Amino acid sequence: MTDFDVIVVGGGTSGMMAAISAAENGAKVAIIDKNRMLGKKLRLTGGGRCNVTNNRPPEEIIQFIPGNGKFLYSAFSQFNNYDIMEFFESNGVALKEEDHGRLFPVANTSKAIVEGLAEKLKEYQVTLIMKSTVKKLLTTDGQISGVVTNENLTYTAPCVVLSTGGKTFQYTGSTGDGYKLAKKLGHTVTPLFPTESPIRSKDKFVQNKTLQGLSLRDIKLSVLNEKEKVIVSHEMDLLFTHFGVSGPAALRCSMFVNKELEKGRESVTLSLDALPMFSEQEILKQINERVAEFGNKSVKNGLKNLLPERYLEFLLDTLDIDASKHLKQLTDIEKSDFVSLIKEFKFTGYETYPLDKSFVTGGGIELKEINPKTMESKLVNGLFFAGELIDVNGYTGGYNITAAFVTGHVAGKNAAEISSYFKY
Repeated sequence: MTDFDVIVVGGGTSGMMAAISAAENGAKVAIIDKNRMLGKKLRLTGGGRCNVTNNRPPEEIIQFIPGNGKFLYSAFSQFNNYDIMEFFESNGVALKEEDHGRLFPVANTSKAIVEGLAEKLKEYQVTLIMKSTVKKLLTTDGQISGVVTNENLTYTAPCVVLSTGGKTFQYTGSTGDGYKLAKKLGHTVTPLFPTESPIRSKDKFVQNKTLQGLSLRDIKLSVLNEKEKVIVSHEMDLLFTHFGVSGPAALRCSMFVNKELEKGRESVTLSLDALPMFSEQEILKQINERVAEFGNKSVKNGLKNLLPERYLEFLLDTLDIDASKHLKQLTDIEKSDFVSLIKEFKFTGYETYPLDKSFVTGGGIELKEINPKTMESKLVNGLFFAGELIDVNGYTGGYNITAAFVTGHVAGKNAAEISSYFKY
């Protein structure tokens, strides 16, 4: 069988949802995927447990998609995170909520999500064409008419959904095929860059591995512009590594680091506030109270538990404060400098991990060329886009997967409607 109403290119998160959505709206659907199994990248998400969506209100979800999230307002009005939850629950995949609204399958494995989607594809008799790569999109007078695969097989359809993913984790099949296919039909691809990525630094404390392996809880990490003004801040955990910083705070800041580096800067300044819940005055008051109570203890012991021990020693060393002297010997200037450094330790990042080792691709198909209500191309009739391929990117925490499911559902539904016109 080579004739379909809708062909979905890419059987990942958005592709499977697009195929289901198209099929439940009456279309005869095929998925063409280069892998031997569906959802290869989806199986890796959330540490293999699959953070399938987030339980925040839909308007808040969009705020956690800093890369052009507003483009999704219309799509979210048709299908949102609550609909995703209902989809899985009603199809026998029970979900549970964890911290920060993150939702996972009760089974604690991404396999449950992939199998839930696969069962629905089977129910709707979606044709799966696996281990096959689409090398060309066919058009006739500005209208999609089908695809040609690497085996030189032609499959016809008046509608094609491109859902081939970005360029992260390329061994899963996300090698940028969709960008090339879209470009050949006149679409623009905005510059691609890594997001949700660890940040590399050449600062001395990194080169000396002074803080390597240290994890700081609930800190505030900020990215500063050339004028030292804050671009963005995130209060989350941070991990110092042998190459720089990682952990949730660093991953969320990485997109903004790359945006600044794109401007030609050699490095970007980051600022770390180790105690964001306290003002400088409140911290100074705590220190003075300790001086009054533990003045004869060493600085190191007198300030114990104010900060993690290694970070405390690092800050004292940075300021050349003798950690072994009596706490009461701290001068007012030393106290002030120490508090300032707690609130604002600056370091630089010169790059993030490359695309292939990052979690999410920034950039993609130019949004001005996509109808936000339908996900259809404005340049080629019958061509639709979904998922990470488009120029939308969110934070980790279920936001990118949510965007993929939402755009997939909307693209599939509208592709089915357009394809129905060709039956008469």
